[in-house]
Amino acid sequence: MPKIGPLELVLILVVVLLLFGAGRIPEIGASLGKGIRSFKRAITGEEEKKVAEKPASSEEKPPTTTTKT
Repeated sequence: MPKIGPLELVLILVVVLLLFGAGRIPEIGASLGKGIRSFKRAITGEEEKKVAEKPASSEEKPPTTTTKT
């Protein structure tokens, strides 16, 4: 299998820039990172540990609304 060198990485980045534009690249990177983290948590079972550690009796308060006068 061929290795990806610096020239290939630059070519991939240029194609991504042309397809999505400069404004959307940070959004794509953030969503990709969230997806990878979610996948990692699912594989390692961290989600189950967090649910088991959270006490069942703690209820979140609804957000308070303020009116401007």
